[in-house]
Amino acid sequence: MAFADARKTRGHYLAEVVRSERVTPHMQRVTVAGDELTRLPRHGFDQWFRLFLPREDGTTDFDAVPEGFGMAGYLKYLMASSHTRPLFRAYTVRGHRPESGEVDIDLVAHGDAGVAGPWAQRAQRGERVMLLDQGRGFEPHPSGEYLLVGDESALPAVAGILRDLPRDARGIALVEIPDPDDAQPLEAPEGVEVRWLPRADPLAQPGRLALETLRTIAPVLPVGVYIAGEQTLAAEGRRHLVAAGVPKHDIAFTGYWKVGRAG
Repeated sequence: MAFADARKTRGHYLAEVVRSERVTPHMQRVTVAGDELTRLPRHGFDQWFRLFLPREDGTTDFDAVPEGFGMAGYLKYLMASSHTRPLFRAYTVRGHRPESGEVDIDLVAHGDAGVAGPWAQRAQRGERVMLLDQGRGFEPHPSGEYLLVGDESALPAVAGILRDLPRDARGIALVEIPDPDDAQPLEAPEGVEVRWLPRADPLAQPGRLALETLRTIAPVLPVGVYIAGEQTLAAEGRRHLVAAGVPKHDIAFTGYWKVGRAG
């Protein structure tokens, strides 16, 4: 399964918020639970989903959420009333406990900016949300060598990949974060070096430090690459690695967001 297969993945799951807590200065963790989540498939690695959020006025129409997000499903969503259909953003599963029907979601919190981050900070127990399963984008590489790169928005994905990699995997994970205290404990194989890259300048563009650091690394070939986060990091990182000799088919990359543009 890869990013290209997301439109083929089906299944939505209604859940309720059970708790919300700040786990680092810039990361809010919302845990949602429900009987339907006991059926959510465990794809592992960077398993992701579309998170449909409750509207502040209480008029959320979760019936507008399709079973899948191919063309027909997206049209169903668009045809629902814009005044009642839930807004949505894409997120990675940070923790998955199907036996108790719980999913942890880590959301970057930057004050009042954005949609999902502010919601996460004010989320109350009992609020309903819906998750639309989209599979995963990462696939293990036969070489056992990996290069993972991301900013804080990709931290949950990198954390999931490191957790699920074979314990004999080797490589480097570059994770850019706003502040040193945003580093989290990660379950990485012993052979994978995790480099935390805190931004010295709080006004610096997210992803730039990770990109600059990536450009100093000569990748060990063959290697499986995963780059995610701000669009410039994903696109320019891929371009650099292709020029360095990494085949395009060995690079999974995705731009979650773009500086200056709403999600």
